[in-house]
Amino acid sequence: MPNIASLATLVGFACLLVAAGYGAVELIAVLVWQHRSRHVGAQRLPPVSLLKPLCGPEPGLYENLRSFCRQDFPQYQIVFGVLDRHDPALEVVARLQAEFPSQPIDVVVNPALHGSNCKISNLINMVERARYDVLVMADSDACVGPDYLSAVTAPLRDATVGLVTCLYRAVPTRSIFSRLGAMYVNEWYMPSVLIAWLFGYQGYVSGQTLCMRRETLQAIGGLQAIANHLADDHQLGERVQGLGLRVVLSPYVPSAECHEPSFVSLTRHEVRWMRTLHVLRPRSFPFIFLSFSLPLAILGILLATGAQASPARFAWALFAISLAARLAVYGAHRLHGERPALADVWLVPVRDLLLCWVWLRSLFTSRITWRGHEFDVDAHGVMRRLS
Repeated sequence: MPNIASLATLVGFACLLVAAGYGAVELIAVLVWQHRSRHVGAQRLPPVSLLKPLCGPEPGLYENLRSFCRQDFPQYQIVFGVLDRHDPALEVVARLQAEFPSQPIDVVVNPALHGSNCKISNLINMVERARYDVLVMADSDACVGPDYLSAVTAPLRDATVGLVTCLYRAVPTRSIFSRLGAMYVNEWYMPSVLIAWLFGYQGYVSGQTLCMRRETLQAIGGLQAIANHLADDHQLGERVQGLGLRVVLSPYVPSAECHEPSFVSLTRHEVRWMRTLHVLRPRSFPFIFLSFSLPLAILGILLATGAQASPARFAWALFAISLAARLAVYGAHRLHGERPALADVWLVPVRDLLLCWVWLRSLFTSRITWRGHEFDVDAHGVMRRLS
């Protein structure tokens, strides 16, 4: 029994050390990123075709799409696309066409599917209508400032850059499930991406913003090459890097509406996202729990409570570091937000325990739900529609 107790204490201290170390590095990565400049100097900017795939009447859709019609950019075209001619999003597009008559806006209504990934099928239909050779593909739930296009297209001045992408900040609607969903993005997923960025990783790609030249897209076989993939953005990045071109993470951070009306909706989204990570990193995915700093620290302090006085004080110090770092990450993106900084602090343990549950669930399923349809995802990330 003493040996078992000693082993439990040793494991507890290991958990606390990992939790405190990860939490500290995570906070450093977030703070370094927030101090990164996004200034874009005066330059000659090429015309751009902005592609916006739509699907359904999302909350805030009008305000989000309107932000793309107000760009401080010399010449650009917006292409909106839907797969269904009865899609309610078309009413919002008609409203924008009336409000911005001088802004070139094209609408593509085409039900043709080119694979199991409906978003990519929509984009394939839209590319044919793009007038210009610089393409920016952005999700419908994004909201941006007037300098967005200038910021994301600027890196393409460098001929070695093949793709520009962005992080994003999730902004929740009022429901508690939306707030939990935004915390997943802002307080775990994006900080994890920033840790990799801090240590030099340059392969991250987000479908929230994809900016590239038409010739680059054609060189990788077009969007058709990724039309059946769950992680379409990652696949696009890998193919661009396969051409010997770089992927650049723009310092611009769009906002994205996070609307989760129910617990079922929330968990379906997060299992899909976790399943995507499982596909991309099958060997390391089982160890992703090491990034759940607060649950890991709680486990550690429970196991280390049998230590003697001096080691116990050290254990509590490590726990305090983990907790402080976690709360600092919680508050880092809220300093200039519209909601009170401490409004959802009570949700932090709920969010982190739910994160553990979603991770466990994604370890034992290959099925996901996307836009109301069921898919099976194989080990290579290829989706097969089930319903």
